[in-house]
Amino acid sequence: MLRQTCKLKKEDKVKIIAGKDKGKVGKVLKVDRKKERVLVENINIIKRHQRPSAQNRQGGIVESEAPIHWSNVMLLCNKCVKPVRIKMQQLDDGKKVRVCRKCNEQIDA
Repeated sequence: MLRQTCKLKKEDKVKIIAGKDKGKVGKVLKVDRKKERVLVENINIIKRHQRPSAQNRQGGIVESEAPIHWSNVMLLCNKCVKPVRIKMQQLDDGKKVRVCRKCNEQIDA
């Protein structure tokens, strides 16, 4: 099976382009490359019922973020402030950086 490469990193700002949270913007908290999923801050909130235990004496309903497939998010460019596709570019010193396809601005600092 052909695997898609992920061009997202932790702390990136992304916009959701599909699903129940379409149009929302959030920060990437975690990238799972094996499962091709990303965890985005305040996106895809799920409610889980928890029984009282030693750690959680109260119990009740706990809300947390669930990971979503990385094909449903797009990276936001800092300059054009739009969701963009990105390309990899090699600098003169041999370092690879991510570049916005719309404005050719470097995304990596």
